Amino acid sequence: MSFHRASVLARSFSSGARRYSTSSAQKKSSSLPFVFLGVGVASAAAYWYLDSQVPPKPKQEKSPLDPRGSSTSNSRKSSHTTTTRRGTPRLSFRFTPLVLIIIRSFVFELPNNEASLIPVASCLVVKSSDPGGLVDAKGNPIIRPYTPISPPDAPGELTLLIKRYETGNMSRYIFGLKEGDTLAIKGPITKLPYQANEFDEIALIGGGSGITPLYQVLTHALSDKKNKTKFKLLYSNVTEKDILLREQLDALREKYPNNLDIVYLLDQPSEGWKGPVGYISADIIKQHVSPASLKEKVKVFVCGPPPQVAAIAGKKNGMKQGDLGGILKELGYTEDQVFKF
Repeated sequence: MSFHRASVLARSFSSGARRYSTSSAQKKSSSLPFVFLGVGVASAAAYWYLDSQVPPKPKQEKSPLDPRGSSTSNSRKSSHTTTTRRGTPRLSFRFTPLVLIIIRSFVFELPNNEASLIPVASCLVVKSSDPGGLVDAKGNPIIRPYTPISPPDAPGELTLLIKRYETGNMSRYIFGLKEGDTLAIKGPITKLPYQANEFDEIALIGGGSGITPLYQVLTHALSDKKNKTKFKLLYSNVTEKDILLREQLDALREKYPNNLDIVYLLDQPSEGWKGPVGYISADIIKQHVSPASLKEKVKVFVCGPPPQVAAIAGKKNGMKQGDLGGILKELGYTEDQVFKF
């Protein structure tokens, strides 16, 4: 139906309604409903026409973020210049400055309303957009990894959950940003390609801000209608107010009660706390996590402060997994059953 035909239809309904009203003036019933009907049909027809003329947005194929950097220059790209063997300047892009638009939860604006399309599970690395804004004692830029908590298909936004530590140079720097400031972001860096229903059970053991990659896995896996994996989250913090994403985690547990169970642990509980107290121990793991004897059916993800990770699963070796150790090794779990974020 063309817009012209929609207009003619509207006039036809309207004039018909007026004629009906004039010829029926002696009757008690009102003609107003017929006028509304004519206008409503015409409006619907016009809306259908205009909506049908809007071309569908093409499917996004590529993330605006790139672990190697962009090959084209634009106003949002951060770059540095290197020199070839012949001495010719060569521009190399490494980080993408994203604008901070919400400061409470650190939501950054992605260009062109695109989605991040980052795979699960993966992280990003960030640095100051100003080359001299945040550097170490040697003048080198300070770079830190963070895991987004926004869905990979969320249009136009990338959300980072960051806990401020007084000894953390990057967290203090980010907390000092204002809305409209930028942060240089590079990635994604894939940690562990998640495959749906690869395991019968996945135990997620974390502490503090180490919840972010575990939360990323949970939101991705549980939203899949075909998911059959059961998840058990053991999440420890110092006090109850330190529990990050608690509202979102509780909402997931309520929505997926058959596939998610959560155990919160506190080191310094307030009066009235009914959950476990203290560190995540062997007894806690044995009580809530399936045994290592299930072999390939069970997987354990660990993420938290380095001392906690070392105590539970052994120290990481930089970006590498390092040897399995700690409580999980004592309980018989193997390196194939444990992954340290």
